[in-house]
Amino acid sequence: MRKIKVSLERIRDEIEIFYDYKKWHFLTLNGLALKDDKMEVQWIFSKYEALDEVIIYYAEIKYSDIIPTITDMIPSAIISQRELVDMFGVTVEGSAKGLYLDEDSIQMPLSGCKI
Repeated sequence: MRKIKVSLERIRDEIEIFYDYKKWHFLTLNGLALKDDKMEVQWIFSKYEALDEVIIYYAEIKYSDIIPTITDMIPSAIISQRELVDMFGVTVEGSAKGLYLDEDSIQMPLSGCKI
C-alpha cells in the first residue's frame, strides 16, 4: 500500500494523471476524523490482477472545505461521495445528502469519531 499526500486543490489533476481504468479499480472514497475540526479524505484504488497493490491519495481538510467531485472521470464514485456527505457532513461537489441517512437519523455520525 502506498499513500500519497495531495492538496485538495490538486487532487483532481493528480487522479486524472494517475487513473487508467484498464489498470486501476476505484475502491472507495473514505474519511477519517482528525483532531482540531479536520479530517483526512482518501481516494483508494487497487490494481487489477495484482494482490494487495493499493494506492491511496489523501488530503487533510477542514469540514468547511468543498471536496471536488471525480464522477466525470469515475462515475461510480458518486456512491462514495454521497456516503461521505451523509456520514461526515462535508460538501462534495454535485453530491446530494440523504443516500444513507433519513431526515430523522443522527446527522454526521462519523464526524465526531476522533483518532
